[in-house]
Amino acid sequence: MPSTKKSASNAVGDPTQNLEKFTLLDLEPYTYEKSYSSNASKDFHLFYVGRDDVHNILKYVLSRVTVSLYLNMYSYDDPELNDILMAKVLDPKVTMLITLDKSQAGSKTEATLIAADKAKNLSAFNTDFVIGNSSTGQISHTKGFVADGRVAAEGSTNWSISGEGEFVITGKPGGPGYKAQNNTQSVITDPDTISRFTAELIREHMAAQHAAMSNPQNSSLKSPLPEKFAPTKQDNATAAPHARTDFSGYHTR
Repeated sequence: MPSTKKSASNAVGDPTQNLEKFTLLDLEPYTYEKSYSSNASKDFHLFYVGRDDVHNILKYVLSRVTVSLYLNMYSYDDPELNDILMAKVLDPKVTMLITLDKSQAGSKTEATLIAADKAKNLSAFNTDFVIGNSSTGQISHTKGFVADGRVAAEGSTNWSISGEGEFVITGKPGGPGYKAQNNTQSVITDPDTISRFTAELIREHMAAQHAAMSNPQNSSLKSPLPEKFAPTKQDNATAAPHARTDFSGYHTR
């Protein structure tokens, strides 16, 4: 299992630290003020890179995943968050869909994920990842996830040192060595938003998988379609154009 930096925000390896009773108040200590306004929403909070501790906010939520994680991340270049995710990837009790953008695939962190798939059959651990584009061949620019079907996160924040606002050397926000882009990070507990975002993340993952099936290097789906499910030429020839079967993105474990 990958090693991760232990901290108050990182709960990897402790199943008692989970998202079952998560509320946005859990993230209050990571704000600049260390508190929310008295009229703050209980379903949505917007954090600001360069002001709030977005890196530890992400660590807090991701390290407490125990059931599922649906993730689409445009810029994936944070080794510490990758270590947390790899610990979840190798836990067969956690179901994961990971979608990464093809144009960003050259980063060392994304290469680590690909190397892990080559070394281990990640699909056997209930994890599918894909590197691809949008359904129309554009960049996959979503930057967000749904954790355990309880917590959603989305915003402009890239997973990188300056994207999240991290220290190159020890210091404090605004001090020497602190790099921060202008980015926002929302965390959401509204059930309707979580349900709709989950469906969107699955849709984006399936679109990227469909395109990546022709290139196994970009996908963890390597199993061929079982013969009993494969459509015959006659099936496709007799079906109405709008009803033709396309199983190219289908797979079983």
